Amino acid sequence: MIRFDNVHKQYPDGTRAVDGHDFEVEEGTTTVLVGPSGCGKTTTMRLVNRLEEPTEGTIYYDGTDIEDLEATDLRREIGYVIQDIGLFDHMTVGENVATVPELKGWETDRTADRVDELLELMGLPPEEFRDSYPGELSGGQQQRVGVARALAAGPDVMLMDEPFGALDPITREELQDEFLDIQKEIDTTIVFVTHDINEALKMGDKIAVMNEGKIVQYDTPTALLDNPKTKFVEEFIGPDRTLKRLRVLRVEEVMEAEIPDEHAAVVDAFQSDDAVMADGGEIIPVSPSDTAQVALSRCIQAGVEALPVVEDADVVGIVTEAAIRDRQTGPA
Repeated sequence: MIRFDNVHKQYPDGTRAVDGHDFEVEEGTTTVLVGPSGCGKTTTMRLVNRLEEPTEGTIYYDGTDIEDLEATDLRREIGYVIQDIGLFDHMTVGENVATVPELKGWETDRTADRVDELLELMGLPPEEFRDSYPGELSGGQQQRVGVARALAAGPDVMLMDEPFGALDPITREELQDEFLDIQKEIDTTIVFVTHDINEALKMGDKIAVMNEGKIVQYDTPTALLDNPKTKFVEEFIGPDRTLKRLRVLRVEEVMEAEIPDEHAAVVDAFQSDDAVMADGGEIIPVSPSDTAQVALSRCIQAGVEALPVVEDADVVGIVTEAAIRDRQTGPA
């Protein structure tokens, strides 16, 4: 979907913000650019929609050199979300979300339907929020509106520059989880910028770790944790790689579809009216998309060795504490 071919960006003062990028963002995936301040991650993202122009090299958008595309048209095809949201304070929530569809000449009814659809998707009931102004909303609600606006015209690509960075930790975690769920529905290709390795590991299908304008490793979250290729990457990830694996590993990767006899009691307890084990531990199931960290925490809280895995109200398998711990350690 997006391909960088030997891309460089050098400023007049000699600063190399981007130094020889060669990588591809696959369609329908989320690639996270992560690294310390000044590493060139935001510049890299801004090259995609031509808010910055490369000094050398080529960027391809769906097979076309972006230099052959009108910059204004390209930007209207790409959603853009930034940390300070950038909502228009004098416009209602509905008017903010409708901005790009109106610029593209959509019919009024189509735009109104799309606004309501996206507000519902973002957990903002249209009848309650459509006519509100940004100043009347919380920070988390404003950021939801910002995401809705970026999605309004159905972009194939969305750029997100530290979108949750200004929020409190609880709201930030909630929005991350919500956005991961939304991404499954919209199937948009996303380039996501953050300085937080934990956020990168959680949000990314692929992660580009950057330092001094270079991509020093481009890999999946699991591969980064299992095999950091340089000392910088290892130090940037931090010493608690074992704990981080729990946040990356999904229940679907360690669950068993067949329920062993020794764990049948857990499923029976969950399916009973009270879902409480004999020792008083409540059985709270997990979904295939939950992290291993969530599953392990619920096992410990309930005092059980396994939990039912539930999808669409059906038990689809079981996940055991032992299976999680076996996968937790990973390569040394």
